[in-house]
Amino acid sequence: MRRSWTHRKGAEFEREVQRRLAEVFGGAFVRRGVKSRARAAPADVVAPRLWIECKAQRRTNPRGALRQATGGADVEERWAVAVCKDDGKAPLVMMRFEDFVALLREWHGLRVRSR
Repeated sequence: MRRSWTHRKGAEFEREVQRRLAEVFGGAFVRRGVKSRARAAPADVVAPRLWIECKAQRRTNPRGALRQATGGADVEERWAVAVCKDDGKAPLVMMRFEDFVALLREWHGLRVRSR
């Protein structure tokens, strides 16, 4: 079966997100489409502590994408992240505020300890 243009566009965007995060974490720590232990739908991209749902469409639904990421993220004890790209626009990231604060707390703690 031939893949539709929208499916190919989505897969290309997932590869772009994976590549960009691999530049930060290293290729061994970023992967696509891993099944969770609870057999939830796989994440589009998994990076350290992150369960990422990627959407590239004419007009994305960030809240829906975040909802989709949340189920697997909660089971795997990761932060749910939606990376959404509307056609012709720069990608945006959406996550729950509590997760954002936890991420900043970890980041800041690491910065303070490294000084």
